[in-house]
Amino acid sequence: MRRNDLGGTWDLFKYPGIRSDSDMHTLGFRFKPWIHKKAIADGPSILKYLNETVDDYNLREKIIFNHKVKSANWISAESKWELEVHDDNNSINKFTCNFLFMCGGYYSYDKPHQPQFDGQESFKGLIMHPQFWDESLDYSNKNIIVIGSGATAVTLVPALAKTAKHVYMLQRSPSYVVSAPEEDAFNLKLKNTFFIVLLLIIDSLGTYKLF
Repeated sequence: MRRNDLGGTWDLFKYPGIRSDSDMHTLGFRFKPWIHKKAIADGPSILKYLNETVDDYNLREKIIFNHKVKSANWISAESKWELEVHDDNNSINKFTCNFLFMCGGYYSYDKPHQPQFDGQESFKGLIMHPQFWDESLDYSNKNIIVIGSGATAVTLVPALAKTAKHVYMLQRSPSYVVSAPEEDAFNLKLKNTFFIVLLLIIDSLGTYKLF
């Protein structure tokens, strides 16, 4: 793992309103289902869930932190992968494996996509990329422009609007957004039905001598 802690996106990004854009009942682990009421969960809740999972299954000691994969080469003669991995001291380590699962994401930790705009150097305000959000920033009573209309902007704009003077979304093309509750009513109904059925089964078993 490249960083010194687990969580990936949910540990790295600290911008206001960060949350999942897909329901956690689908994204949760099969062996540890997501049982919270909020189907669309916020970043801190997801990070807590990941840490709980790792600790419940004693996986933390099996994770190698502060290491970066520089290359992965398939060795046909031996039917295995050989990885070149660098640690924080830039020391080179070699690892081999039969199965390699890549889950590093498409963004760069160090140099995220950040286009340049004409006149940007003369702008007197603050320009900030969400990936490098300063949590100490006081944006109350400020006018803010959010460039973009993707998942990050959709979560960032409402959160900023709670405190800022005014928030503008600058977009190339409009997005279609549907307002939906954070709690999945269908899932809650299924969960309540399950517990009712379970209680009925337990109650019925209690009226009979099993052995």
